[in-house]
Amino acid sequence: MKRYLLGVMLLLPSFVFAEDALSGSDTAWMLVATALVMLMTPAGLALFYGGLTRSKNVLNTIGMSLGAYAVASLVWVVVGYSIAFGDGDIMGSGKVMLSGITSETLKGSIPELLFVAFQGTFAAIAVAIASGSMIERVKFSTYMVFAALWVVAVYAPVTHWAWGGGESLNFGEIDFAGGTVVHLNAGVAGFVVAMILGRRRDYGKAAIKPFSPILVALGAALLWFGWFGFNAGSALGANGVAASAFLVTNVAAALGVLGWLVVEWFVYKKATIVGGASGAVAGLVAITPASGTAGVEGAIIIGLVGGMLGFWGVAKLKGMFKVDDSLDAFWIHGLVGIWGSVATAIFIVPYAMPEAYEMGSQLLKQFQAIGLTIVYSAIATAVVYYVASAVTGGGRVDDESESRGLDETIHGEKALNL
Repeated sequence: MKRYLLGVMLLLPSFVFAEDALSGSDTAWMLVATALVMLMTPAGLALFYGGLTRSKNVLNTIGMSLGAYAVASLVWVVVGYSIAFGDGDIMGSGKVMLSGITSETLKGSIPELLFVAFQGTFAAIAVAIASGSMIERVKFSTYMVFAALWVVAVYAPVTHWAWGGGESLNFGEIDFAGGTVVHLNAGVAGFVVAMILGRRRDYGKAAIKPFSPILVALGAALLWFGWFGFNAGSALGANGVAASAFLVTNVAAALGVLGWLVVEWFVYKKATIVGGASGAVAGLVAITPASGTAGVEGAIIIGLVGGMLGFWGVAKLKGMFKVDDSLDAFWIHGLVGIWGSVATAIFIVPYAMPEAYEMGSQLLKQFQAIGLTIVYSAIATAVVYYVASAVTGGGRVDDESESRGLDETIHGEKALNL
């Protein structure tokens, strides 16, 4: 019976537990977890993406992560949270501007205001991830408008269906920390905008090399560090589930590094630092939906395949699709996110299984959620981009700005003033 109850707690979509009293230990842990996830966007992802782009666009790329965090933080408390976690099956009911939520209102055993902040960091990093597909050619103003609209019109509804109580489009998937909600959603969004924008002017004509593998490695390390809050924090408490999620997150990330480097060595006879850092992120993405339900054995396989699949997507599949996904957001977050969601149904530990669990049935639920996320995100993202483009007088920079670099032409700065 104890094992079954733990399994039910693990699989609750909205992570609402039975406690109705404030827990000091749970609150303290969630304050730390929220700060960890916050670090991922304007620091970890900013440096990771900034190091991957070219020297003339470093500040613009970093600025997108910084701007995304600022914009998402605002729209989330104004209306995003209300849409995502509104009551029942009607999105946006009753919590606009956090109406009705006070310092005494609880979400499980923590203050709901803390839950709002924690979930807001997820919204921010999701839209920041999507920026990686469109950098070096999208207007900064267009992206800022896009970020605000996307969190409201795309991220919040997908979150509502998966975690917020939206019964009609909740297929019963297991997504502990955001495999479809964050990573697949953001990966698809970035890919769609990249298709609409078209390729960079010199794509395929000139070598496009990362500005700084050092920044890439540092950014990946900060993402790895922050991901402990991302996954273990999704337990919403200082408990055994959080400890398990913490451990499997670390294991999967390590195997992601090894998986990417091994395949890279066999293909190119080189083991690059950029590859290893990318493999860490791929492993982290892969374990995210399963972090609350997989054991160490599952984490090893999930992370290893995640790293290998991420490399194969970037090195082989990307060329077949011929879409200029600048920093491979779809291949590392979208493609690997699909694998993670599927693997969640396969590598679930016995004590986390719901009653009458059947792998085939759960796989169907996972694929239904994957399909819904891809279709809705693709269509809604296209609409959001065209609206943002219309508001800002066109979404793509002119040829001269693209050639000179967006750091100078948009921001009037340089990454290095030597």
